[in-house]
Formats: sequence, structure tokens, C-alpha cells
Amino acid sequence: MDIAVLDPNTLDQVRLNFNPTGIAIINAAIGLMMLGVALELTFEDFKRIATSPKAPVIGLVAQFILLPAFTFLLVMIIKPYPSIALGMMLVAACPGGNLSNIITYLSQGNSAVSISMTAVSSVAAIIMTPLNISFWGQMNPSTAAILRQVHLNPSDVFVTVFIILGIPLILGMTIGKYFPVLARKVRKPFKIFSLVFFMIIVCGALAANWQNFIAYVGIVMLAVLLHNALALNIGYWSGRLAQLPERDCRAVCVEVGIQNSALGLVLVFNFFDGLGGMAILVAWWGIWHIISGLITAFFFSRIKKLKNEVSLG
Repeated sequence: MDIAVLDPNTLDQVRLNFNPTGIAIINAAIGLMMLGVALELTFEDFKRIATSPKAPVIGLVAQFILLPAFTFLLVMIIKPYPSIALGMMLVAACPGGNLSNIITYLSQGNSAVSISMTAVSSVAAIIMTPLNISFWGQMNPSTAAILRQVHLNPSDVFVTVFIILGIPLILGMTIGKYFPVLARKVRKPFKIFSLVFFMIIVCGALAANWQNFIAYVGIVMLAVLLHNALALNIGYWSGRLAQLPERDCRAVCVEVGIQNSALGLVLVFNFFDGLGGMAILVAWWGIWHIISGLITAFFFSRIKKLKNEVSLG
């Protein structure tokens, strides 16, 4: 993987290039991560939404409707480079990230709501991710020009997302249902292996281009900070406005704020030829949302501790 060294003013001309083998490996890594998540999902997670639909439905509306719409408004306000703007829209179109369940637990949120949202958003993303990228990308003239240049076909994105998310989800849940003992034994080490495998790929790519990443990452840091803060607040306040319990609000907050940036990177390399602004923004988002998620978890846990101290006092 290499990157042309250009002035920041020509960021939209930068290309990060993976060869076909590299793209295949990163696709496989995301599929393995999804398979690891799916081993922990059951059909009960979907049934739970039918019996208690309010929180997951509010979360999915915030995830796939409100976040993309408010991202479009944020882009129109801060006016980043076109490739950065499209990267923000791409991230907003992705489902929740693989770490959302862990961050929800650390935040003392409702883990059942988080798991349900992960399950359903992974399925919904097969349709909603390509739809949102195409719709909101076309709404902005600068990003629409990029979509025309790459001839983005939503049906092609649909197929890619289905292969990366849908097939591993079906396979993992099938293994969990028919081979529960095997699933219990392998799901934890498998999740660790798939995550480490993906991190090795990402770290290798960053190490090979470290100077260039450092040179350009400053351009996207503010956009990612604002965008991630927006996502977390959309999730939390959607729950509050819908009068969800506090633990449910926290779960929705984390699910909307922790995006599947790994899927975003796959789409950047598969459909946008590693467009520099998009790739660097999505890569930095993947780093930053872990930091912001841990900060959010600390904040929520601290609030609960303070409330307990006040009530005891």
C-alpha cells in the first residue's frame, strides 16, 4: 500500500492503493469479525425486538435516518474537502461497530438493547448503507461529482455489504443454533483472533505510510471530533426525547456513536480506489471512536457513581 505525497490543498487527488490481494484480505478480515459477532447472536435477539421494540426502533431510526441527515447538515456547515465530506457520509451510512456491545457494558447501559441493535442494524445495513451513501452523496454537489467519477452503483455496494455482513451473520447464527457447544467454545477466541487479524492489517498499512498519515490526519481530526460527538448526542437525545429509560438511552448513544469504520474502509478501497480524504478520515474515525467510546463509558459510569453518593449522603 502506498500513497502519493501531495500538498493538503490537493488532498482529493491522493489515492491509497491496495492491490487485489490486499483488498481480498481486508474483506476476509471484516467477514471474520462479523462471524465472531454472529456467534454470540441468537434468534432471541431478534424476537426481543418484537416484544420490546421501542428502544431498538428508536436506535435504528437514529442510526440510519437521523445520523446521515445531520451528517449532511454538518458537512454543509463546515464545508470540508469533498473527499472528506463523502467519507463522513460513508461513516454515517455504516451500522454500529463491533465494539459497541463492550462500550455499552462499560457505560452501564442496557446490553440487551445493544445486542439487539447490533443484530438488526447488521441486517438493515445491507440495504440502508448503499441507499444512504447514494442518496446523501448525490445531495451535495461536491460529493456527487465523486460519485459520478467512480460510477457508484448502489446494487454493487449492496452485494459487497451482503457478502461481508450478511453471509457471516447467517453462518455464525446457524453455527450457534445447531452447534451451540462448539459456538460457546470458539466464539471468544475467534472474536479475539479476528480483531487481532484486522488490527495487524491496519497497523501494517499505517506503518508503511506513517509519515503520510501523520501529514494528512490533522486535516480530518476536527471533522471526526465534531462528527463523532454529533453521533453520540443524536443517539442519547433520541432516547431521551422518546422517554426511554436511562440505560436504554446509553445503549442507543453508544450504538449510534460507535460506527463500523472497518466496513467503511472496505467500501473506500472497493469502490473509491482508496480516495485519500475518505480513507484517512475513516481510518482516523476507527481510532478516535475507541477513545471517545471509553471516555463516554467513563462519563456515564462516573455520573451513576455521583448519583449514588448523593443519594447515600
